[in-house]
Amino acid sequence: MKTESKHPGELLRELISNDNCLPTPGVFSPLVAMMAEKKGFKCLYFSGASFSAMKGIPDIGIFTFQELFDSVMEITKMSNLPLIVDVDTGFGEAINVVRTAKDLEKIGVAAIQIEDQIFPKRCGHLEGKELISASDFAKKIYAAKSSTNNLQIIARTDAKAVEGIDSAIERAKLYIDAGADIIFPEALETKEEFQKFAHSVDSELLANMTEFGKTPYFKANEFAELGYKIIIYPVSSLRIAMNAVNDLFDMIINNGTQIDAVENMFTRKELYKLIDYDQYVKLDESLGGDQLIDYKGVKDE
Repeated sequence: MKTESKHPGELLRELISNDNCLPTPGVFSPLVAMMAEKKGFKCLYFSGASFSAMKGIPDIGIFTFQELFDSVMEITKMSNLPLIVDVDTGFGEAINVVRTAKDLEKIGVAAIQIEDQIFPKRCGHLEGKELISASDFAKKIYAAKSSTNNLQIIARTDAKAVEGIDSAIERAKLYIDAGADIIFPEALETKEEFQKFAHSVDSELLANMTEFGKTPYFKANEFAELGYKIIIYPVSSLRIAMNAVNDLFDMIINNGTQIDAVENMFTRKELYKLIDYDQYVKLDESLGGDQLIDYKGVKDE
């Protein structure tokens, strides 16, 4: 359950100000966010790729800001952890980015991640990406930073795959000058590239440890040694969940029963504990439950 505290953007700043790295799982629902918090993660990530997939559409930026806003708010209401939100290209030009940033900050988002692709965008690990000019993207970063107070701005550059590592580095430097708090170089392919980027860019850094992409499978401590503080696993939880659902549905179709899968299921007791079912029961009882109570002389019938 959500508790009052300082703004999540401040919490994220404090977390990345030390020398520890932050393994940051992708969460696609309040329940998954609550599970991540229970397991001890310190930061969460709301992936545009996962959100698109949950809606049954490709990750090319075609969901609306309102759709994203509503889903993000459901998570920030239920989790105390700083949440990084992938806003793709920002839902428009610099003036649109102002609204995107301000509205998300108001509902407790710790950071937004915005990328320098043209719209419609492409998944960062696919071919065919195109970039907007570095100066136009810098305007978006400035718009987001100058219109908010505690929101952290993560600038993702897709330049390595399009223009090369040197261009990605130069763009990153411009984005820092424009106000970016954290830099996210997407789709780097070797340890040497990650190392070169970190040595060349004076900023807190984020690395994307996605599956089936261009980046090798490095461990969190390896990224930390290379200079990266935040390590995101954007679609991992969705992929593992969908694989389990796929197997379950095959079992029911083929065998007419789910019984062989029961031992691998989250139990009713485990689910109720995670959502703190007892707290709601106690609250209901404290309010009189379904008993008839006298409230200002009027009885409920």
